[in-house]
Amino acid sequence: MTINSFQELIPKIEKTVLPGIESQFKMAPIMRKKLGKDFDFKSRNPKKAAVMALLYPNIKGDLQMIFMLRKTYKGVHSNQIGFPGGKIENEDSSILATAFRETEEEIGVKRKQIQVLKELTQVYIPPSNFLVQPYIGLLHEKPKYILDEKEVEKLIEVPLSDVLSDDSLSVMNIETSYSKEVEVPIFKFNEEVVWGATAMMLSEIKDLLLIAE
Repeated sequence: MTINSFQELIPKIEKTVLPGIESQFKMAPIMRKKLGKDFDFKSRNPKKAAVMALLYPNIKGDLQMIFMLRKTYKGVHSNQIGFPGGKIENEDSSILATAFRETEEEIGVKRKQIQVLKELTQVYIPPSNFLVQPYIGLLHEKPKYILDEKEVEKLIEVPLSDVLSDDSLSVMNIETSYSKEVEVPIFKFNEEVVWGATAMMLSEIKDLLLIAE
C-alpha cells in the first residue's frame, strides 16, 4: 500500500469502529485468554503505559511499519519485539503524551512528525500488570532514527503489505515468563517473531485497515 492510497483511507480509518478485543484475541497468548474477554483488569490496579505504532513511506512510497527489539534485561518483556513506548510518568499531561515522549526517547521520532490517526483498544498484560494504550500514527517521510542504546537493540521495518497478509500468521512454541514453553499465535516477518501484547495490538491494526479498505 502506498502512502497516497493510504491517505485516501484516513477519513474511513478515523470513522471506523474499532474491531476491539475480538480482534485482539485472535493473537492472544493462552494466559490472557484464560482471563477472558470481560476480565475486570481495573480490580488489579494496573500500571499504565502507551505505545505508538508508526507507519512511514519508503523511497518508493510504499508504507512500512516500525518495530523495535528491546535489549535483554531482567523483566518480562526482555528481548521482545514491540512498538516504541513505555509507562506513564508524572511529567506526562496525558497518556498520549506518554506515547509521544517514549517514542522520541527510544527511537528519536519527535511528536511534531507524527500524525496520530486513531486511539486503539487498550491491552491488558497479565505478567507485568500493565494496561497499555496503543495509538497508530503516520510519518510522511522516513525519519532519522536516534536509538536509545540502553533500551533498543535494533529497529525492524516491515512492509505494511506483510502485516496485512495472512501469510505472516503462524504459531510457535515460546518460553514465556509464566511457562517454560507454550504455543502462541505469532506474526512472522522473515526471521522476526511478534507475539504477545504487540501481536494483539497488531491484529487490531490489521483488521482496522482491512475494514477501511
